[in-house]
Amino acid sequence: MRNFEEVINAAKRKGPKTIAVAAAHDDDVLKAIKVALNAGIVRAILIGNEQKIKEIASRIELPLKDVKIHHEENPKEMCLKAVSLVSSGEAHILMKGLVDTSVILSAVLDKNVGLRTGSTLSHVAVFFVETYHKMLMLTDAAMNIEPDAETKRQILENAVAFAHSMGIECPKCAVVCAKESVSKAMKHTIDAQTLVEANIPGCIVGGPFALDNAISKAAAEHKGIQHEVAGDADILLMPQIEAGNVLYKALTFLAKAESAGLILGAKAPIVLTSRADSDIAKLNSIALSVLHA
Repeated sequence: MRNFEEVINAAKRKGPKTIAVAAAHDDDVLKAIKVALNAGIVRAILIGNEQKIKEIASRIELPLKDVKIHHEENPKEMCLKAVSLVSSGEAHILMKGLVDTSVILSAVLDKNVGLRTGSTLSHVAVFFVETYHKMLMLTDAAMNIEPDAETKRQILENAVAFAHSMGIECPKCAVVCAKESVSKAMKHTIDAQTLVEANIPGCIVGGPFALDNAISKAAAEHKGIQHEVAGDADILLMPQIEAGNVLYKALTFLAKAESAGLILGAKAPIVLTSRADSDIAKLNSIALSVLHA
């Protein structure tokens, strides 16, 4: 896939899937749901303030004939209801609306109705950048602060399973560090070596790579790096959240890349966009979730 239009078209072929939206009384969220409904990629269950949902729906001309609404006024209860719909199988995807991330993640981890699997929850971002020759995935820029080698393995396994759902049979995974050789003074390079030696199934792992060697064949050749991942990475595994977050924002605001993201590692994909994200960014994330559901 070369852009989000192709992602949405692929979601049309796989959908519709049912999406449960916690705190759905938000303009951008409902605009994204409207487009997703019109595209035939989702069915929607909206949880939140029913009066506000109906007011927004009327204003943006969102038909509610085939949309289920559950009225809740307490943010915690909104999230628990949305999560319970997913855990019971009534919905396939969970989406965050106008509610704090901590509240919905608390519901996801609830012992009674939550979506725990035993795996680490992690974030994957998908980018289409004009200067890169294919879809690029970035993990983790939003969830795990300072993952150790075992946590990185689980983050990478989540991203690999996601890549498979996007049609990439054997994704090339670059473990990104500040340099391309192993140094005892730099623990992330040691983690990279550990991950390469782990022989994670379903993918090819290379590293440590500095960022340029992971995405530029010319840079890799200049450094004398000969590896099938070098310059051709599908997945960039970042060393910790600061590096991931900075690259995410750089691609979004400086490179003007198209982007979307999901939370992985739960029983179902979670659309956890920022409340400040546009309706288009939310739609792109919904389309990804349909492909991964």
